[in-house]
Amino acid sequence: MTFTTIDVQRRDAVEFLTLNRPDRMNGITQTMVRELGEYFTAKQTDTTTRVIVMRGSGRAFCAGLDIKAHAAGDDRPVFRPGEYSLSDLPVLMRRAPQPIIALLHGGVAGGGFAMALAADFRFAGHSVKMNDAFARIGMSGCEMGVSFHLPRIVGDTVARELIYTGRYVDAQRALEIGLVSGICDDDELLATAQPLIDDLLAVSPFGLVQSKRTLNRCLDVDDLETVIGIELGAQRECQETGDFTEAIAAFVAKRPPMFRPLDRSRD
Repeated sequence: MTFTTIDVQRRDAVEFLTLNRPDRMNGITQTMVRELGEYFTAKQTDTTTRVIVMRGSGRAFCAGLDIKAHAAGDDRPVFRPGEYSLSDLPVLMRRAPQPIIALLHGGVAGGGFAMALAADFRFAGHSVKMNDAFARIGMSGCEMGVSFHLPRIVGDTVARELIYTGRYVDAQRALEIGLVSGICDDDELLATAQPLIDDLLAVSPFGLVQSKRTLNRCLDVDDLETVIGIELGAQRECQETGDFTEAIAAFVAKRPPMFRPLDRSRD
């Protein structure tokens, strides 16, 4: 696929997805929505990409909707049947079988904030300035899955504060409330996330996919017995791959395990 508002680079089994409108602080347009939609849709059947690292070019991760373009009627996000919408993006990110790591710096607002929340992990540079900007532009702060993800990440009380007020969160507070896994200088973001990337690549490919899928399904229900049933079903599928047997053999032999590659036909 050829893109104009995002850039995709690959390093072994890791794909780097960069929002690439630096002159507009990676402001969201309909073209960006469509390209992100196409990208994450394609990831559903991608068996070679193990981890996605999402970041922004220039001075910001994503400052949200490109207000100037929207006001001018230029490439504004639409809500027509058959076209990707803003609200599709967090759903597609959640459905992606690959864990998504968001490297955040500068402005992370509105739709950019919502996409950061939809990632599995977040790391923040010291320059980061995040907020749920919807409340500050005359809209409900509950948009693009923010009301689903934010309370699950930071808890009910803090989520209400950020959703109701649109208050800004800097890197230090983001770490304190559990919004990010770590903070560092902006130019050290990838290095800070690298140990996590390495650990994700070291586990069973199918087991990792099942972990994300099962956790997401379990977060959607409140009944413990239902959750345990979902977990047991996923574990049975993992055992059928032989990865568990291989992991035990590797542990005994004191060698790295040789897990089987993904086979999407098993899904």
